[in-house]
Amino acid sequence: MRTIFDYEKRSGTGGILPKLDVPVRRMEELLPQELIRHNEPRVPNLSEPEVVRHYTALSKLNYGIDDGLYPLGSCTMKYNPKMNEDVARLPGFASVHPAADPELVQGSLAVVHEMSQLLCGIAGMADVTLQPAAGAHGEVTGMFLLKRYFEARGEMQRTRILLPDSAHGTNPASAATAGFSVTEIASGPDGLVDLNVLSGELDDTVAGVMLTVPNTLGIFEENIVKITAMVHAAGGLCYFDGANLNAFLGHARPGDMGADVFHFNLHKTMSSPHGGGGPGSGPVAVSKTLVPFLPVPRVKVDGERYYLDWEQPQSIGSMHSFYGNFGVFLKAYAYILTLGDEGLREVGENAVLNANYLQERLKKTYKLPYDTLCKHEFVLTGKGVGDGISTLDIAKRLIDYGFHPPTIYFPLIVHEALMIEPTETESRETLDRFAEAMEKIASEAKENPELLHDAPHTAPTRRLDQTRAARHPIMTYPFEE
Repeated sequence: MRTIFDYEKRSGTGGILPKLDVPVRRMEELLPQELIRHNEPRVPNLSEPEVVRHYTALSKLNYGIDDGLYPLGSCTMKYNPKMNEDVARLPGFASVHPAADPELVQGSLAVVHEMSQLLCGIAGMADVTLQPAAGAHGEVTGMFLLKRYFEARGEMQRTRILLPDSAHGTNPASAATAGFSVTEIASGPDGLVDLNVLSGELDDTVAGVMLTVPNTLGIFEENIVKITAMVHAAGGLCYFDGANLNAFLGHARPGDMGADVFHFNLHKTMSSPHGGGGPGSGPVAVSKTLVPFLPVPRVKVDGERYYLDWEQPQSIGSMHSFYGNFGVFLKAYAYILTLGDEGLREVGENAVLNANYLQERLKKTYKLPYDTLCKHEFVLTGKGVGDGISTLDIAKRLIDYGFHPPTIYFPLIVHEALMIEPTETESRETLDRFAEAMEKIASEAKENPELLHDAPHTAPTRRLDQTRAARHPIMTYPFEE
């Protein structure tokens, strides 16, 4: 693709801005010397249409959920209804200032309060904070809640978090950020938490367990109630990572399973756009025991008046400026109200149906390490598809077929992992096209492996030296002198 830097440098100007009317001497008085440019910038002089076309061409190289299937396992990249975007752009919401007097933003505070109640009902928990700005932010908020809880009880020796090897990758970092040490719990041959290993680690140094439900293999922990009972009996608390809520939405509630803390990923489950660095939203729901420790301020209602309650002496403090990413949970609020209870149940059912449909078809071509009923996602392995063929080769070749690759090399307990989550918003026709592409790639791996080694062939950027790119990134355009 031709870029603006491919044009020959030519004289003249591509803009219509007036000449600088600030005297140079005055500029030197106002700005530090190191910030003043003394030479002409090394950029071409282009017209406005040329610059617009450059950036428009770049935008067409992006791949998003509006372009096609985005099967990122563990990320739930589902279609985002455009009506929800319209709701978030309503002037009464979009123009409100977060520092406005509560009396002037009663409608917005009502949404925050009602959204909290809706999420409490979905999770089966006592209360919720909408402050966390992402899933990992919700995780660390939950860990701080556990830490403050045990500090209040004087149980300072509880410094360990138990973490299954099938958990999400951000979990150990979140626990460590809150000052806990992490003890890994091995999975059994069925991909579930090994209860004997768990039992052997439970003592009075354990603050809690972090569980991804379903786990990253897409398998639901059949012994979840037994696990939470074991941890509670040892005096610990149970944290549920809610990134995979799409799998059981409307069918089961973390609070009923024994969860003390549960975070939502509104930008996944509730279809608020996700990716590109944000914004996200990771509300945290808690059991009655942890309500006093929730972040402040909390939105409460007195009759028909909503107000901000800062008087929570045991609170962990604020985790986000103001009340959270308001625009994101506005979209999720519209999503929940539009679907209702029945619609949310259908989301979970169709997500599981789509995942199992793909799993049953693809396991005939690829190895399925844990051959069992999956929930919203499943994990194949690229191992053995062809001599010298890696999962990376398969992922790169998928680009040539017009699909975004699934998550690869995670979870770590599956060698050469291909983690696939179709979500509930994809049609059977789309799933069939994806399966056909995967099957063709498997055939190519045996018949013409070099085709995969050199993939992608149709992308504007070919395969990069990823190790070199990570260690020696080029952060600026390499102008020629």
